[in-house]
Amino acid sequence: MMINLKTRPVPDDEPLFGQSKWWGEVDLPEDMPYPEVTVTDEGGDTWDEPLTFICQIRCEDLVDVDPEDVLPHEGMLYFFAALDYFLGDLDAPVYPGMGKWPKECSRVLYTPSCDNLHTHHVVNADGTPACKPPEAIVFSHCRKAGDGLRLLGRPYLEEVRQLMPDMLNLLQIDEDDRWNLTFHDSGMLNFLIRPADLWEHRWENVQCYMFSF
Repeated sequence: MMINLKTRPVPDDEPLFGQSKWWGEVDLPEDMPYPEVTVTDEGGDTWDEPLTFICQIRCEDLVDVDPEDVLPHEGMLYFFAALDYFLGDLDAPVYPGMGKWPKECSRVLYTPSCDNLHTHHVVNADGTPACKPPEAIVFSHCRKAGDGLRLLGRPYLEEVRQLMPDMLNLLQIDEDDRWNLTFHDSGMLNFLIRPADLWEHRWENVQCYMFSF
């Protein structure tokens, strides 16, 4: 079973607070810190760099497309990764590279309740928003593996299936010209998880894998 994701831009006056959304600013519980990766430059200076917020999924939106209850049906699921380089910032301080990414370069978080959420504002050095405009997410059933944005199933690319044979797809991210999102020449990023970890909802064991031709 797989779930297809389609996104659509929304007008400024359409609030997506506490809703499923792609990009934008994340709505986290007050006691859940924004995920960061520690960076050390060539001079030995160290700082914490925010990971790119990718999407939040309000799990009650999955009830009709997840009849096997593979994913939670309440609460919120969040995805973050070091995507700045692949969104066109070639001077980004973090470049995870090809293949399996270091653990600290991605994060999947979950909260069992959508109550008492707080919007985190991540800004650039000049004070402008560091995120792309939010887009609403529409979920639908998907019976065949394919490209695009997907939840669950096996990775679309055969090479990833061969290189990571014991892993399932949690979230598949494809390139998109609208977002200036590319994984080198032609590639995808997969958040991968072992079946036992998926059924037990052990999100801390998710691994990111990037493949590009």
